[in-house]
Amino acid sequence: MEMDGFSLNAHRLSDRIAFALELAIIQKDAKTANVLVSALELSMTRNSGGGDFVERRDYPPEIEALLARLKEVK
Repeated sequence: MEMDGFSLNAHRLSDRIAFALELAIIQKDAKTANVLVSALELSMTRNSGGGDFVERRDYPPEIEALLARLKEVK
């Protein structure tokens, strides 16, 4: 099953969370979407750096588009 470039067969946890986020946005479920954004951020940055680690990467374009759509739902 695929949706806007996300596949349930993807191996990364962040891909599956992004898929769930897409569903929450489609269903206009802002509360669930906000929880999924937090989970997405956590899954994308886990195992990175030490205690003083600061994330400097940008989100992929697909994630940026999801976050923009979430702002419209709120």
